[in-house]
Amino acid sequence: MIPSVLPTYNRAPLEFVKGEGAWLTTADGRRFLDLGSGIAVNALGHAHPALVEALTSQAQNLWHVSNLYHIPQQQALADKLVEHTFADTVFFTNSGTEACELAVKMARKYFYDKGQPERVEIITFDGSFHGRSSAGIAAAGSEKMTKGFGPLLPGFVHLTFGDLDGVTNAVSEATAAIMIEPVQGEGGIRPVPDAELKALRAICDEHGLLLILDEVQCGVGRTGKLFAHEWAGVSPDIMMVAKGIGGGFPLGAVLATEDAASGMTAGTHGSTYGGNPLGCAVGCAVMDYVADEAFLAEVNRKAGLLRQKLEGLIADHPEVFEEVRGAGLMLGLKCKAANIDVVNAGYDNDLITVPAADNVIRLLPPLTLTDEDIAEAVSRLEKAAAQVAAA
Repeated sequence: MIPSVLPTYNRAPLEFVKGEGAWLTTADGRRFLDLGSGIAVNALGHAHPALVEALTSQAQNLWHVSNLYHIPQQQALADKLVEHTFADTVFFTNSGTEACELAVKMARKYFYDKGQPERVEIITFDGSFHGRSSAGIAAAGSEKMTKGFGPLLPGFVHLTFGDLDGVTNAVSEATAAIMIEPVQGEGGIRPVPDAELKALRAICDEHGLLLILDEVQCGVGRTGKLFAHEWAGVSPDIMMVAKGIGGGFPLGAVLATEDAASGMTAGTHGSTYGGNPLGCAVGCAVMDYVADEAFLAEVNRKAGLLRQKLEGLIADHPEVFEEVRGAGLMLGLKCKAANIDVVNAGYDNDLITVPAADNVIRLLPPLTLTDEDIAEAVSRLEKAAAQVAAA
């Protein structure tokens, strides 16, 4: 008999009832150090007082009115995002998947309105993850994502990650945009080198294409800049945001330049819940923290400390780990042992990590974790590694 919750997840046998900072507690009192943050969602940790206050204060006044009306909290969050980014305008969604849908629509509508309706193709890369909607899985193109869900939405050209020559050769009269994650998350914490991101921007400029960046996982302070593309000194035309922007409340957004968004006029897109007062009140509180330069400087300092300790861990357990990669507090440990064995050994030692492709475990801790949390995290990873090595 099928369970009442559709069985689409391979869930760990854990149930949490309370969270505080970088820690989660089960019903029987076990305390887990959380290096997953709900897959990079709880950017300010669990039950952050400012987010609790923002949510409860707003909840006492107004939850939902729909986008038939002006929403002051939505306007405030849009203004903050425009102030701190390349963007001129913002559309709010409930998730990264919805943000992908709009990014694809926006790019195609842009060229339709320019009198070039044939320009519909979007170049994407292997190892990518853009959500699980019809557009998202078609954009990623992997068999794991697409098998059994045909016919797939056409209009995506899939290239090898890091193949700049392939990008140049793939551009045609039908090309509308290039879409890429500055740091692949599900794909195994694979950063796009700054020089490659600059080259992609240059290719878009040369051929009149739009550059779409998916910063759903790597954005909102995760890499030590407000958004990861800032490290390369480039700007996209369209950017997808979610996860950390709501600090745990379902919230996403598409940020765009005025030009890129020019085709999206009244009636071309909508969302019943997107940008509701609750979500945007929390998003404003998140932005007040992560857009602060002193906060980002601390993210970078802690990232350096964690990475240094992880290098030592790898040196001590070369039979379990191969390398550490990533940026800021978006790090991956490439494993020699099976990554799921390391994840499960972490659970045995009250530590949460997240598996990814390329035999990697992801370390995506709250950006607010302390130096003491870092020391404890590496201690528990050490115990997990020893357990795997002894198995």
